[in-house]
Amino acid sequence: MNDERPAAGTQDSKNMGLLIWFGTIFLSFLPGLVVYLVKRDDPFVLDQGKEALNWSITVMIGYCAAWILTIVLVGPLVAGAIWLGNLVICIMGAMSCSRGEAFRAPFALRLIK
Repeated sequence: MNDERPAAGTQDSKNMGLLIWFGTIFLSFLPGLVVYLVKRDDPFVLDQGKEALNWSITVMIGYCAAWILTIVLVGPLVAGAIWLGNLVICIMGAMSCSRGEAFRAPFALRLIK
């Protein structure tokens, strides 16, 4: 498995990575998807777009599980934990990108390679 992480070359790359992760907090998978489909010329931005998209897909799967778990009344607790985890991971991703380091979200399903 190739786990080479590209480093940010310019301040624009860092800012774009930061915006991807902050956008993921509020807009779910849309920032990652748009960057993945449009921004192919910068390896750092493309990598962080894929990572944010993978994280968003993982979070959406978690929310679906929480919705199903509302049957046994623990769904809202699970959804709250997922929301808090999403917030923390996205902030960690934004901070890492602002330093120019590629971020790998823990627990994310790597569906987009």
